[in-house]
Amino acid sequence: MKNEKKSPETRTFSLRERFRYWFDNRMTGGSLGFIRILIAASLLLAVFMAALIILLGFGGEGETASVFWDSIATVINAWMPSYEDGSLGYLILMSLTAIAGLLFTSVFIGIITSAIEEKIDNLKRGNSQVIERDHIVVLGFSPGEYTLLSQLILAAAGKPACVVLAEDMDRADMEDDLHENLELPENFRIVCRTVDITDPASLEKCSVETCRTVIVSPADDMKTIKAILAVSALLEDKGAPEISVNAIISKNEHRFPPSIAETNNISTLQTSSILAKMIAHSCTQTGLSEAFREIFNFEGSEFYLIDLPGIGSLTFEDLSLRLDGASPAGIYRDGAMQLNPPFDLALREDDRVLVFSEESGLAKLLEAPASLPALPEITRNVSEKETGTVIIGTNETLPTILAELPENVSEVFLAGTHDEDRTTLEKAARKRSIHLQYCEGNPHDEEVLLALARLTSHIVVLGDHTMDPEEADMETILTLLNLRDIRKRYDLSFNITVEMQLEHNQRLVGRGDHTDFLVASSMSSLILAQLAESPELLSVFREILSNKGSELYLKNVGRLGLAGTHTVGSLRQVMLRRGCILLGDLDREKYSTFNRPLSDTITLSEEDCLIVLGEE
Repeated sequence: MKNEKKSPETRTFSLRERFRYWFDNRMTGGSLGFIRILIAASLLLAVFMAALIILLGFGGEGETASVFWDSIATVINAWMPSYEDGSLGYLILMSLTAIAGLLFTSVFIGIITSAIEEKIDNLKRGNSQVIERDHIVVLGFSPGEYTLLSQLILAAAGKPACVVLAEDMDRADMEDDLHENLELPENFRIVCRTVDITDPASLEKCSVETCRTVIVSPADDMKTIKAILAVSALLEDKGAPEISVNAIISKNEHRFPPSIAETNNISTLQTSSILAKMIAHSCTQTGLSEAFREIFNFEGSEFYLIDLPGIGSLTFEDLSLRLDGASPAGIYRDGAMQLNPPFDLALREDDRVLVFSEESGLAKLLEAPASLPALPEITRNVSEKETGTVIIGTNETLPTILAELPENVSEVFLAGTHDEDRTTLEKAARKRSIHLQYCEGNPHDEEVLLALARLTSHIVVLGDHTMDPEEADMETILTLLNLRDIRKRYDLSFNITVEMQLEHNQRLVGRGDHTDFLVASSMSSLILAQLAESPELLSVFREILSNKGSELYLKNVGRLGLAGTHTVGSLRQVMLRRGCILLGDLDREKYSTFNRPLSDTITLSEEDCLIVLGEE
C-alpha cells in the first residue's frame, strides 16, 4: 500500500488578522491612503452615533437630518455639546463623538503636516521632474571644478539659458556650492537635481529628450561610460536619438567604439592624448599653453562656422586679405571640414567659413584692395637650435609625450620612471631619434632637482595617475615649489610645464614666472563647453589635437626672418604661402594678442613669436 502524501492543513486566519493585513496594505499607499481610511472612519462614526441617538430616542423632537448633520459636524470640529442641547443620553453620545473627532482631527493634521514636510524634503533633495526645453543637461558635478559651468555662462553671452545639473548628491549642497563659487547672471539658470547618472530611470527627471545637448562632466572613466550608456538608452527609448552626447574619456584604452558612438550621436575625446600632446608642444614653447586655452575657451577668441555671402569668386588667399574682425582658418564644404586649405583654393558661394574671432558677428568682408600688399622678403629660415628636456614623474602618457616632442628636442632626461616601463619608452624615443638618459636619484630631493635644473631650460612635471588626484596634485605642487625655489636661489633660467589633475589645486600655485599649467579637468571642460555650443567643431579639435593635419605652433620671428614692421594683412599672406594660418602673436614678455585688425601695423622683434596653425 502506497504512502499517501498528506496535504498541509489550511490555516484559518482570524478576523483581526485579516483586518490588520487589509489595513497594512492600505497604509502602503502612503499619506493619501491613510487620509482615505481616516475620512471613511470619521463618516462611519458620525453615521453610527446619529443612528444610535435616533434609535434610543435621545434626539427629542429634532429632525433626523438635523441629528445626522450635528453628528458629522461634531466629528469634524470636535465640538462639545452644552447641557442645554438635549437629554443626558444625547449629551453623552455627542461628547463621545466629539472626543473621537478630536482624535481624528489631530491624526489628520499630523498626516497633512507629514505629507507637506515630505514634499518639501523631496524638493530640497531635487527629486521633482524638470520641465524645460532647449536646455543643456550636465551629468556629474565635482565641488571645486567650475570651468565647464563658467564656460557655459560665457557661451550664453547674455541670452536666456538654462543648465540642468545632475549628480547623486543633495540638491541643497550643490546649490550652496554653486552660489558660493560662481557668479550667476540673471539670464542664466542652473537647475540642480539629485540623480543617479548611471540609471536611465533616474535620468528621466532631467527631461533629456527635450534638451539641446547632453554633457557628461569629467569623472572617472567607468562612471563616464555608464552615464553615456544610460543617457543613450533613455534617448533611444524616448525617440530622440538625434540629441548629441559629449564626453571626455581619460585613458585611450577606455575609448568608446567609433561605430557605436556614431550610431548614438556620441562625441568623445581622450584627455590623456590631448594633455600629452599639449605638454609635448608647450614644454619647449613657453606661452603655447595659453594659446591652447584661448582656442578652447569662450574668453577672447574662439572658432565659429559662419556664412559669408559674396565669396564665390574668391580664393582662400583673397578671403584672408579681405576678412576683417576674424581670421579665416578653414572651409566647410559638402559636409566635411578642411582646416588650413591651400591658399589658391577657389571658394564656392555655398561654402561655410571657419573663422577665429571674438564673436561670430564680427567678421566683415571688406572691398577688394586696389593692390595686394607686397610679401615681406624672407631673408633666412634658420632651423631651431637643438635642445633637451627634463621630465620628472611618469604616467601612461609619457610615450605619447616623447613621440610628440618638437623636432629640435634631441635629448630627454627622465626622473622617477619605473624600470619596467623603459622598453616602451625607448621604443617611442627611437622613432623620433631622441636620446634618453635616466636619473636614478629621488626626484623629490633638492640635490637631485638642482642637478636636473642645470641640465636644460625646459622641465616637465607629470602627475601620477595611479594615485588619488588630490594626493597626486599635492606631490606635483611640492615639486613645483621646490623648482621655483631652486630657480630663484641659484639664479637659474628654465621654464616649467606642470600637469595637474584638478582645477582648484592649480589656483593654489597659479602664480609664478615661466610656469605653464595644463590641467586635465579644466582643459576637458573647455572642450566640452565648445562642443555643446558647436558640435560641428569636433573634427577641428580632433585635427588640432591629433598627429595628422594642422596643429598649433609658435613660430619664432627671428628664425622666420620677419623681424621688422608689417601690416597684419601682409603677415597673413606670407604665413599662408608657407602653409600656416596666422592667429596671433606672442611678444618677448609672453603676452599674446589674437585677431588684430587687418590694417594694423605691427613691429616684430627677433624674440617675438607668431601663433599659427600649420602642418609642420
